[in-house]
Amino acid sequence: MSLIADLKSLEPSQRSAIWASYLGWTLDAFDYFLLVFMFTAIAKEFGTDVKAVSYAVFLTLAARPIGAFVFGWLAERFGRRPVLMADIILFSIFEFASGFAPSLTSLLVLRFLFGIAMGGEWGLGASLVMESIPARLRGPVSGLLQSGYPSGYFVASLVYFLLFDTIGWRGMFMVGVAPALLVLLIRIHVKESPVFEATRDKPRTNPIAELLRYWKIALYMIVLMALFNAFSHGTQDLYPTFLQQQHHFDTHLTGTLTAIMNVGAIVGGIGFGIWSEKIGRRRTIIIASILALPVIPLWAFAATPLLLGIGAFLMQVAVQGAWGIVPVHLNELSPPAARALFPGFAYQLGNLIMSKNAVFQAQIAESHANNYGLALAIFGGVMAVAIAIWTFLGPERSHADFMADAKAAPA
Repeated sequence: MSLIADLKSLEPSQRSAIWASYLGWTLDAFDYFLLVFMFTAIAKEFGTDVKAVSYAVFLTLAARPIGAFVFGWLAERFGRRPVLMADIILFSIFEFASGFAPSLTSLLVLRFLFGIAMGGEWGLGASLVMESIPARLRGPVSGLLQSGYPSGYFVASLVYFLLFDTIGWRGMFMVGVAPALLVLLIRIHVKESPVFEATRDKPRTNPIAELLRYWKIALYMIVLMALFNAFSHGTQDLYPTFLQQQHHFDTHLTGTLTAIMNVGAIVGGIGFGIWSEKIGRRRTIIIASILALPVIPLWAFAATPLLLGIGAFLMQVAVQGAWGIVPVHLNELSPPAARALFPGFAYQLGNLIMSKNAVFQAQIAESHANNYGLALAIFGGVMAVAIAIWTFLGPERSHADFMADAKAAPA
């Protein structure tokens, strides 16, 4: 009840910042995950295989650090809010344009450009909302914010379920222009970060200098995000292909099971985010990641749709339960003079390191008679253990005072 009371006590502009950041990440993920349902259809149209099309995911993930750095650097200069609006418009445009790609090469180029724009959204949205709310609400809101990712996947699965057989893969990309409408909400209802406003007239520290000054914590965060991204993308990106190729499920059953998976992810992200306020960030991440291990046999090797659905739900409760702590954990660890840049850049560099995740998994599956369940199980299990160990070795700054940090930071 105290959590509900705390949320009700927020000012309208604070609530708007939370919802804008959540919806921004939801719609960003929606645009990204539309592609993973269409590997087979795109490969068929362009006369190639799934592995070749999966390079689109690799290029999107590889491009995201560019966007995180560029848009994060701009946000340190001009504020989180205007740069976030520009970023959302850009990724919507590139998503829409993907529906007109005349060849696989042109599609890969457009997905690379989409990745640049996508790379900026998470860091900007996370810094805006974490700097706008009381410290005691960061855990629950972090879980909500990160749940935007499976929420976007969930919406993509519904759109696939309802529309794919009618509009095809090109029409699916054209639906992805919808996130541009979110800019109107931000423009009308969201205020600039109070931490940025309090230091607007203060000389700005060079963000690159901050990265070099805090290189140890930057390195720790990058490795952590490499493991986290292999954990999430390794259990999500090829899941529809696993259902289509290995189990030969149709559009509706694939969409249904993927939607169930993402309901579990939303439950895990929000639930573990709330719990992190009581037991701390690191301990919550470790518990959630380890809980994935006993679920793997059911999730990857079950034979019936019912058991696969239960496994998918439980697996993503654990995966996104760990992920739900990431926005708050990275923002609390980041130097105050580069908070718009630091978390997002570390996040997306981790993505870059693991950007061939889908390609590697497709190769494993194809070398074992299209056994995608084996590829999913290998990545899910190894990364769960690695995250638990690396998190245990790392630091924590729960409930750091962002305003005091910003005012005390050297110019």
